Amino acid sequence: MIGKIQRISGNVNNFPTYTTQIMNLANQNAKGTRPKVVGQLTDLIQECPYNEHKKWKEWYLNEQPNAIDNATQKVLDGVEKLKDGINKIDENMVRSWVKELVIDKTFIGLRLQEVILIKFSEMLKTKYRLATPEQESKGIDGFLGDVPVSIKPVTYKIKKSLHEDIDVKMIFYDKKNDEIIISDECINQFY
Repeated sequence: MIGKIQRISGNVNNFPTYTTQIMNLANQNAKGTRPKVVGQLTDLIQECPYNEHKKWKEWYLNEQPNAIDNATQKVLDGVEKLKDGINKIDENMVRSWVKELVIDKTFIGLRLQEVILIKFSEMLKTKYRLATPEQESKGIDGFLGDVPVSIKPVTYKIKKSLHEDIDVKMIFYDKKNDEIIISDECINQFY
C-alpha cells in the first residue's frame, strides 16, 4: 500500500513521533496553508494541465513560487511559539488545566447541555432526557422526544482533526458572556 502511495505522490516522509502533531497544531494557529498563502489548491489542481505528480509539482511551484517558503515561515513561527509555550508548562500548570477541564468545564458543559435540552423541549412541546453513557459514547447528548441530538459549541465545527461521525441532529451553541446563542438553522431542523 505504501509503495502505491509513493508512486502516486512522490516521497512519503517518515517524521519523528509527535512532530507532525506539533506542526499541524502550529499550522492551525499560524494559518500557514490557507488559500491566501498557498493558493486555492482545489482550484489550482483543476487548472493544472498535468495529471502526474512530478508535472503538478513543477507547475504549482511555477504558479506559486513563494507559497512553500511563505507557508514554511508561518508554520515555523507557530512552532517557535509552541516551543516557548511548552517551556512554560510545569506540573502545577498541568494540574490546574486538568482540574479546570475535569471539574469546571465538564460541569458547565454538561449543565449547559441540559439547559439547551430544556429550552428546546419547551419550544417543541415535548419531553427531553439526557443520554445514557452508552448513548454518549455514540455522540448522543440527549433526546428531544424520541429524537437523539448532539449538542456542541460552535468551535466544534472548526476542529477538523476530530473524525467523529455523529449521525444525529446537531445543535450548535455559542456562549457569549451570560447568553447562549443558537442559530435559526439549528432550531429550524426540528420544524
